[in-house]
Amino acid sequence: MHVTQPTLSTAIRELEGLLGVQLVEREARGATLTATGNEVVTRARALLSDAEDLVLAARGAGEPLFGTFRLGAIPTIAPFILPRVMKHLKAHYPDLTLYLREDQTARLLEDLRARRLDAALIALPYEASGIESVTVFEDEFLLAAPKGHPLGKEGRLQPEDLAPHDVLLLEDGHCLRDHALSVCQMPTVREGGEVSATSLHTLIQMVDGGLGVSLIPKIAADSGLGKGLDVSIRPFSPPAIGRSIGVAWRSGSSRESDARIVAEELKKIFSEPAA
Repeated sequence: MHVTQPTLSTAIRELEGLLGVQLVEREARGATLTATGNEVVTRARALLSDAEDLVLAARGAGEPLFGTFRLGAIPTIAPFILPRVMKHLKAHYPDLTLYLREDQTARLLEDLRARRLDAALIALPYEASGIESVTVFEDEFLLAAPKGHPLGKEGRLQPEDLAPHDVLLLEDGHCLRDHALSVCQMPTVREGGEVSATSLHTLIQMVDGGLGVSLIPKIAADSGLGKGLDVSIRPFSPPAIGRSIGVAWRSGSSRESDARIVAEELKKIFSEPAA
């Protein structure tokens, strides 16, 4: 806050006097917000965000992607496409300052609602109230298996071929897990225990170690996931489209037009092969 602690305490007491309510409970061990204090903080953040939006809208009136833009992305997307996205946007929108955040879908959507993010790259479909989205491209799933594994051999490969094998998944909380289960046509993991990973990089290392097979997004494989490992990566026939990648934003957001521009730019990027 760039002020001393006594000055801040005095300012909070003055605010409590103006509002006629207690915002902070003060104890010897420290201070905590009251229920009313939490409500005031939530509303204050929204007001400050709206004020910031107003300033940015005035400064960049008529100019797309001007000023600060806060973009989120889920972990199974971020490391594989954000480098290309940043390079492209910086080249085409020199007045844009891009801030990035990587997190799971539920928290990204909460940040959109709280105006801490302007848009987010997520996997669709995903039902969420107060959120709008547009699909950018379809992401194919590929099989990752240890070298020499029966599923790594040539021949027609279909998702149901995975049923008798140990399928490695990301842990609960990652939407990719649900998409993978759907593609495998399995409601859950086979009885007998489960080995899960916290990231795709860990998952592919587990496949390399011979712990089982897995499904990985094509965007990850195209970015080099699995390169240098003893892992066979194969497509399904016909291709297994596991998820749609889209751009989401808060309904009624003043940055909706910018979010849609980001979506259109991503369509351009991913309509061409990676360099």
